[in-house]
Amino acid sequence: MSTRILIAEDDTRLANLIKDYLTQQGYHVFWEANGSKVVAAVKNVNPDLIILDVMLPGRDGFELCRQLRPQYPGPILMFTARKHDVDQITGLSIGADDYVVKPVEPQVLVARIEALLRRFQPRDSLETSKTLEFGRLKLNAKARAVKYGDEEVKLTSHEFDLLWYLAQHAGDLVTRETIHFDVIGREYDGVDRTVDMRVSNIRKKMAEYTGRDDAIKTVWGRGYVFVADAWE
Repeated sequence: MSTRILIAEDDTRLANLIKDYLTQQGYHVFWEANGSKVVAAVKNVNPDLIILDVMLPGRDGFELCRQLRPQYPGPILMFTARKHDVDQITGLSIGADDYVVKPVEPQVLVARIEALLRRFQPRDSLETSKTLEFGRLKLNAKARAVKYGDEEVKLTSHEFDLLWYLAQHAGDLVTRETIHFDVIGREYDGVDRTVDMRVSNIRKKMAEYTGRDDAIKTVWGRGYVFVADAWE
């Protein structure tokens, strides 16, 4: 079955251009122009990826992202004509996995889509058989599950990817540049806060179980360290 992509975009000309180009690349593309109908479209289509425009009639992209994120496990790519950092930070902080500022070259859009889909694909049989344990913390790559003691910790798929990656390098400094290349799927531009926001979200969620927020340390200006003995 071909990969299903849902485009939520009210600009008919742009939506058709994107739809035609993605169809040529082998994707099965659906389109919804009205923000108030996007949630229903997601349930009907069950897309592998959503391209979500910020400025939609009915309901804007930020509101939709907030509603979809708890129930939709796939990647969400925000699409906006606004270049303000605050808009990009808002999108990432509420659960978007990446953003693209319009106008964008079709080849660049496809590259972003492919990078997101790679990160959300199941790992190969060798990697998915692995588990990592640190005190009461247990990570299972096959099930993509996190447990602290007997309690399951609810992480989004991209949060799991980042925590797993950091845990694989426990005790070592992992730079933002490395994380961006290996986990996010693009080079770090020096200002992108995607990794920072995801680490912050992971800390908050884990702190509910561990009572501490220093199990992933920040090395200012460089990156992060997963503290192996902080999970007792």
